[in-house]
Amino acid sequence: MASKPSDDIEIQVKESDSSKESCDQTDTLTEDWDEPHNKENPRNWSALKKTCHIAPVSLLCLSVTAGSSMITPGAFAIGHKFQVSHTAALLPLSLFVLGLAIGPVLAAPISETRGRAIVYKVSMPLYMLFIVGAGFSNSFAGLLVCRTLAAISGAPCLAVGAGTVADLFEPKKMAAPGALVVMAPFLGPCLGPVIGGFSATYTEYRWTQWSTILLALAAYILVLPTQETHRKVLLKRKAQQMGLPPPEPELAPKEAIKMLLTITLFRPIRMLVSEPIVLLYSVYNAFTFSVLFAFFEAYPFVFMGKYGFNIWQYGLTFLGIGVGVLLGALGAVLVDLLVYQKIVRQGGERIRNRGPEQRLYIGMIGDLCLPIG
Repeated sequence: MASKPSDDIEIQVKESDSSKESCDQTDTLTEDWDEPHNKENPRNWSALKKTCHIAPVSLLCLSVTAGSSMITPGAFAIGHKFQVSHTAALLPLSLFVLGLAIGPVLAAPISETRGRAIVYKVSMPLYMLFIVGAGFSNSFAGLLVCRTLAAISGAPCLAVGAGTVADLFEPKKMAAPGALVVMAPFLGPCLGPVIGGFSATYTEYRWTQWSTILLALAAYILVLPTQETHRKVLLKRKAQQMGLPPPEPELAPKEAIKMLLTITLFRPIRMLVSEPIVLLYSVYNAFTFSVLFAFFEAYPFVFMGKYGFNIWQYGLTFLGIGVGVLLGALGAVLVDLLVYQKIVRQGGERIRNRGPEQRLYIGMIGDLCLPIG
């Protein structure tokens, strides 16, 4: 028996009311999420719980960048074993740095759709596996390939770490935890030669890779208990538990690929071309990082060739740079407390007009200290 038009209209009205009610509930969920009493929101977690999420991420970043330079004291042994020049023996370091540039481009967008935790917990085992491959490599080409793939696998935590800080803290409270996460990637290369120097002196160059794995494994064990922090992913999970539509609808595969390409390729290029502050800041960061890694080539010639240091003594010379990194992080926190937080307390138009620029003071100070150093 055919249904009456009035019945169809009534069904459509009910479906419309149900859809409207679901949308209202989803809006309520989103609004309630940001309330101070909502302990599911990572920004409302206790200071201890936030620390237990920031510290492991910082240690992950440190372990990856330490792995980049830990092999440098073994460059002499690598050159002798594979019968290559000292310049070629430094390629495991150079290609690792290249991999650090490629990895975030691939993994950072994944963290925006699938969350931060999956990036940490999947990328690091791959990183350690490729380091194992580098340690067991019996050919120079195999060593280079494994080191490059290890860097690509381990690099995502360097890009996603800042996102975790943003998930846990409001912008006005990000200085101290942000300094910790930013400091770790620069502190790692300074500690790498210290550890690698002892490994290469008293064992063989392969132990520079085993030491890299042990450091990464310790960091990974601390990351395993951590929870997801990304707001979009948590809201989606909460909506699924409540039987509600997600706050942001799922994109079709073609649209998702288009968005991925837009975010990963075209947006950074557009910002570099159209935003002078982004361009200049990127050039400055690239320069300081290149100076840091140039030291790994220069220090052996200066301290071993000129002053007669042995391998482990030359590794200790990088502790001076590590002290500088710690002082830089401390300076960033002090500038935040003495300048930025003062403007935050005044609030209003002043924070909108002058607040963001105060973050650059520590960069200005460092810009003067670098050539002096």
